[in-house]
Amino acid sequence: MLRLPTLALLVVSLLCAVRAPGGASPTIRVVSQTVGTDELLLALAEPSQIAALSHIADDENFSATAAEAAAYPRLAKNGDAENALTFSPTLILVANYSRAEFVSQIRRAGVRVFMVENYSTLDDALANLRALARELGPDAERKAETIIADCTRRVAVLREKLTGVRPVRVIAPSTYGVMGGADTTFQDLCDHAGAENLAATLGGLVGHAPPPSEKMLTWPIDRIVLSGKNLETALAPFLKLPPYQFMPAIRERRIALLKPWHLSSVSHHRVAAYEQLARELHPELFKQE
Repeated sequence: MLRLPTLALLVVSLLCAVRAPGGASPTIRVVSQTVGTDELLLALAEPSQIAALSHIADDENFSATAAEAAAYPRLAKNGDAENALTFSPTLILVANYSRAEFVSQIRRAGVRVFMVENYSTLDDALANLRALARELGPDAERKAETIIADCTRRVAVLREKLTGVRPVRVIAPSTYGVMGGADTTFQDLCDHAGAENLAATLGGLVGHAPPPSEKMLTWPIDRIVLSGKNLETALAPFLKLPPYQFMPAIRERRIALLKPWHLSSVSHHRVAAYEQLARELHPELFKQE
């Protein structure tokens, strides 16, 4: 006998086989489960193709496209496979950090899964953009190439502007006891903004890992990279948090402030974060803008 949850998934999956009238190609209905895939989908899809976005798609602390996302339905917080399938999707977008149970249940329901597995670099983000565009059709593929051309141009302009600058030595602390080292989105950000990530070069950190608290106090930190809506709010937790509270860069408020979503961006929108960090670290290069 089928258990009720399994039966429910099977029933809902039948509803996902939505076809256009007259035997035409299947209608595309996409559900996105992560903020990164929300941003890809919003950049490429027609509004009619977007069935639902992640539950934090409209939260500007996490999403570069929060305002645009507010116009679409969203998954429930901690929504399960049944929640996603109620939107009758033909495609569900996930990432390799999505819950394994969620992904397996979607696949058992017979719905196609598009999984983003690499996102540390801009090349990864642009490859993901192209891959999703192929799922959505020729119009989306044209949009993807336009976006990629624009990103490539902006990165080239920024690279030229930063030619010859001394990299500013930075760290990006968190209140979670870990710090971004090599092979992270923060490293990618530093690589494009004229910055040296000391967590990688001096700390030897790879991925997000606990930093060497005592040794950090000897690092020659020029600026601390934080994200938030304003400097005071972003800085406040670190004024009383060891070892950061003892760092001259914290006490002297030598902060490079980014928007809340900049540090975690895994889509093509990270180019805006490159540009903003470069402005924060090398303001003399942007005086004419």
